[in-house]
Amino acid sequence: MSVLVVTGAYAAELKVGYVNTQRIFRDAPAAQKAAKKLEGEFAKRDQDLQRMAKQLQGLQENLEKNSVTMAESERRSKEKEFGELSREFQRRQREFREDLNLRQNEENAAVIEKANKAIKQIAEADKFDLILQDVVWVSPRLDITERVIKALSEAK
Repeated sequence: MSVLVVTGAYAAELKVGYVNTQRIFRDAPAAQKAAKKLEGEFAKRDQDLQRMAKQLQGLQENLEKNSVTMAESERRSKEKEFGELSREFQRRQREFREDLNLRQNEENAAVIEKANKAIKQIAEADKFDLILQDVVWVSPRLDITERVIKALSEAK
């Protein structure tokens, strides 16, 4: 754990600001636009997975309900079909999560890059000595997150 200790005349002149990154990801227009973009990009695959999950559930219910009355060969065939579909579902679900995580990371990196530019502009304009992100606790008077979100809103 690092502790920042500033003493003497410089302490009286030190200008510190704080930015809440989570609020930027939640409230900044660029972050909201990125979330909508991802939602649209992955909606069809998500719907396909949901349909597949319902199909699996139907097969499982059918097996549980009718396995006693089914012929042995039919039961084995249905169990095999269920197993194959289950493996395919798990594979597609894993790929979906991996692809979504990759795209979220890409979009988040773009938002952070824009936010960092806005933070730097605010820091230079207002002569901040230090801007912190993601701290355990901070006085609300040091929080410049709203200014960063506003700057991101105004940026083209």
